[in-house]
Amino acid sequence: MKKLLFAAAFAVLGFTANAQEEQTEGFAKGDLFISGSVTFSNESTGDVKDNAFEVAPKVGYFLSENIALGAKVGYTTSKIDNGTSDANNDAFAVGVFGRYYFTPASKFSLFGELAADYMSYDNEYPTVVEGDGFGANLGAGLNYFVSSKFSLEAGIGVLGFNSTKADGAEDSTNTFSVGGDWTNVTFGVNYKF
Repeated sequence: MKKLLFAAAFAVLGFTANAQEEQTEGFAKGDLFISGSVTFSNESTGDVKDNAFEVAPKVGYFLSENIALGAKVGYTTSKIDNGTSDANNDAFAVGVFGRYYFTPASKFSLFGELAADYMSYDNEYPTVVEGDGFGANLGAGLNYFVSSKFSLEAGIGVLGFNSTKADGAEDSTNTFSVGGDWTNVTFGVNYKF
């Protein structure tokens, strides 16, 4: 009888420990997270070389079980060298985002995201062109928790609108995109507090 009670107590403790461990994965109301991605690319064709670097940190807060709001910044710089001259391009963006998580408390957390950004840019070839603009994007993504605090994140843009205008220009450039492709897939890491 003692062995049976001991085995039952051990099973209950094991189940409780497992349940507590499962509750720490995923997101919950009141969680704060930081996320971000770093991208580097290098392309060359003959004597033409294009190097680009981007850093894009985010911070978000869960208002409820399924809804998170946050802010983001981004900086992108690229340099194109054609063998005789260089073109330097810089862009800075700030924005806000809202996410709806379909499975916030599980190891796989699926979400839809709506984001809005303000951006400014400075292109230095052949003359200096500066400008600014705004954008709105709808996307989808997922988080996979590798521990109770860290998750890997992947996202893809599904629908987007961007409008930019060079300083002194009469017309703006408007871009509307539907559907995702491999060029707008992002990968990042999340840390949950």
